[in-house]
Amino acid sequence: MDEWRVSALRFLPALLIVGGVVYDVLTPRDFTAVPFFTAAPLVAAPLYSLGGTLVTGAVALAATYGVHLRFGSHLDADTLTETLTVLTVAALAAFLNRVVRRGDQRLASQRVIAEAAQRAVLPEPEDRIGAFEIAVRYEAAQRDAFIGGDLYAVQDSPYGVRVMVGDVRGKGMGAVAAVAVLIGAFREAAEQEATLAAVARRLERALDREGTRRGGLDAVEGFTTAVLAELPRGDGVVRIVNRGHPPPLLLGPDGAVRPLPATEPALPLGLGELGSWLDRVEQARFPDGATLLLYTDGLSEARDRHGEFYDPVARLAGRVFRSPGVLLSALAEEVRRHCGGGTRDDMALLAVRRP
Repeated sequence: MDEWRVSALRFLPALLIVGGVVYDVLTPRDFTAVPFFTAAPLVAAPLYSLGGTLVTGAVALAATYGVHLRFGSHLDADTLTETLTVLTVAALAAFLNRVVRRGDQRLASQRVIAEAAQRAVLPEPEDRIGAFEIAVRYEAAQRDAFIGGDLYAVQDSPYGVRVMVGDVRGKGMGAVAAVAVLIGAFREAAEQEATLAAVARRLERALDREGTRRGGLDAVEGFTTAVLAELPRGDGVVRIVNRGHPPPLLLGPDGAVRPLPATEPALPLGLGELGSWLDRVEQARFPDGATLLLYTDGLSEARDRHGEFYDPVARLAGRVFRSPGVLLSALAEEVRRHCGGGTRDDMALLAVRRP
């Protein structure tokens, strides 16, 4: 729809000039079509290139002089005044075109930098690791933003494929810095630690060090909800450690949807100073054809205009998707429609399917 509107707007300068000529033909001599002719190059400035804007201004200028020739006016005061008016506005439109283009170039450069930062901090995993099909998706709430406080990571290890989805408290560069710390710590721990509980403890220590280094409010209140999952090769099970995060969903090949909540709730990462406990590793069956879906609360807390939350369990029940990528694309589109075209919070999605 947006592309269609932009395409339609590109015809507007020409329509304004044609409309001005028609207006002049159908009205008496005392009526002027100059407002049409001055509007045409101004509308062209943000839509066309500099050359297109100059051509539009030249055509508008020719049309202005042409309508006066119709009445036999050549160099009278009205002709000169209106011609100079259109010429001045056309020159102004050319200047505005350069300003707009420079702004577009800066925005494009910033977008490229943001995309590079996202690829560096949140690189996309391979579509297939071992026997598992994997897909990830990040939906930023802020327009033209590419990364925030939500995160995902996938790591192949000697103990199976290990994945993580998390949500850092707060926004801005502080949250992005915490994301980078967590992902770096996860990749190292997933390779080295024999158990998923040990991986969680490594993440806890990494966040503690980061909070101490940054000091201030983040050292006291910084935390991250996260869920870690381990998929051993050939065992048909999934092991999960949940640190205060929405529970993963297990989507069966028959359309059944089963949440995998933690038996004993645990505090988020970064709150270890409030108490010590052993991370409990939950285990569930992960049969052939099933898909494990991990997500942040940008999915489960997405609200429509009536305040109703998006319920992924109810929405996904009875449905079968041919691949993890198709599942995540459908979820992202449904959440956008549910929220009326945009979301209020970032959303990270990760799906793993056992073929």
